[in-house]
Amino acid sequence: MHLPHAYTLFTPAAATSPKVCRDFVRSVLTTLGAGELAPTAALCTSELVTNVHLHVQGQVHLRAVVEATAVRVAVYDESPEPPCPRGGIDGEAEGGRGLLLVAELADGFGVTRTRTGKGVWFQLVRN
Repeated sequence: MHLPHAYTLFTPAAATSPKVCRDFVRSVLTTLGAGELAPTAALCTSELVTNVHLHVQGQVHLRAVVEATAVRVAVYDESPEPPCPRGGIDGEAEGGRGLLLVAELADGFGVTRTRTGKGVWFQLVRN
């Protein structure tokens, strides 16, 4: 198999989108032989897509790229506002930890501005 392989998915910013997107990423990684990264990638994907569902109107544009040495997942939305990780959150708060979790689990994490909004991405290195 020749890498890289790139896959794209569009979903509404709906309550069902985090599950659809994490299942999509899990399936892509498992099919392409990167199944060892699937649980972490699915969790990080779910966190990023949940942020779009909670804070942005419009569509989620997910792009997963599998390379020989790394996997990169980007979640694009139509808001120009950068995500705002919350630090020092009350231990009983129900939300606000998603970006902190992604930053902790991923080997790389960032935000890219686009013409129509932004993309929040993470990268996982393959062993």
